[in-house]
Amino acid sequence: MQSIREIYRIGRGPSSSHTMGPERACKQIKACFPSADRYRVVLYGSLAKTGEGHGTDRVIRETLEPLVGEVIFDRETPTIRHPNMMDITLFAGEKELCQKRVWSVGGGAIVWDGEEPEEQAPDVYDLSTFADITAECARRNIRLWQYVVEKEGVEIIDYLTEVWETMKAAVNRGISATGILPGGLDTQRRARIIYQGRHIDESPQTKENRLVSAYAFAVGEENAAGGVIVTAPTCGASGVVPAVLRYMQEARGFSDLQIVHALASAGIAGNVIKTNASISGAECGCQAEIGSACSMAAVALAELFEMGFDQIDYAAEVAMEHHLGLTCDPIGGLVQIPCIERNAVAAMRAINALSIANFLADSRKISFDLIVKTMYNTGMDLPLGYRETSTGGLAKYYPIEKMTE
Repeated sequence: MQSIREIYRIGRGPSSSHTMGPERACKQIKACFPSADRYRVVLYGSLAKTGEGHGTDRVIRETLEPLVGEVIFDRETPTIRHPNMMDITLFAGEKELCQKRVWSVGGGAIVWDGEEPEEQAPDVYDLSTFADITAECARRNIRLWQYVVEKEGVEIIDYLTEVWETMKAAVNRGISATGILPGGLDTQRRARIIYQGRHIDESPQTKENRLVSAYAFAVGEENAAGGVIVTAPTCGASGVVPAVLRYMQEARGFSDLQIVHALASAGIAGNVIKTNASISGAECGCQAEIGSACSMAAVALAELFEMGFDQIDYAAEVAMEHHLGLTCDPIGGLVQIPCIERNAVAAMRAINALSIANFLADSRKISFDLIVKTMYNTGMDLPLGYRETSTGGLAKYYPIEKMTE
């Protein structure tokens, strides 16, 4: 498996696969051909069908400046290998310098034609299943985060500290911001409303739900507005992990270092999903994004409370299992409806998964590795309209004329 840095990418929203990935590809190819003065980029599959809503064409033009060129949305040509496919051609005058095909495979990662994923980022973990990793940790009596430090070096703590600070900053901006999100759906920012909506007789449980939801909405709205967030594991699901960790730090007094350790452990879960299944909504539906984020959040919480490995495994499994079949059907191709609300629901579900695992781990039947495999096969069975094409579900039945110009 690759570094968990590939799971936690710091960048601008609204989509890791539709903005971060294409941006990364354009930066790389532009650097390789400094004499280029013109480009042609063709988007296929999910990139073509939801790219306008995600701002894919905008980020391509901005990244390739001062080059001039065109972005073409090809919604008819079938994709191969992965639904997020694009061709980039660079010119110098009338001379064609290169034509390269690249796939944006989720979480901001890209794969160039003719290269394998391992060539993009080297493997740093020799084990790739949660069962094998936790068995190794149990045998040596170390925690998951210690395993991460051994494999990645102590500098991973510094990186995850930056990740945590970025997450907290996104929450802080989000719970303070007001206004309408861009894109034409006329979606109001609601994090501040939830955050400030305390009732005089509010129960502890209601307060927990309100704050966790507010923090998840905050990051989701920052992402939708193109703000700086952290993929965990994607932009569209970036609000789940910071929401539960921010709440638990405030409610239980966990230190920043304890939170960083929890992020390291959660990164292993995200890595297992990415390696053995998918974190791409275009490939496997929203279960691969929100479901994965919920599992990561559950593992992070279990690490904070120093649960045993069976409990950690069960928490991750419960979190994923009850997102199976979740479709990716963003209205207008925007990471707003239903994406933002789903972050809040998944964050609360991660806390529920922690509670269930605390009591029932010794009687569980299904492992996290098995549910990851199940999620991937479920995603492959989903009709294309429910895999980030904005042609099925809510995207189909919400009248497009309701979108403002």
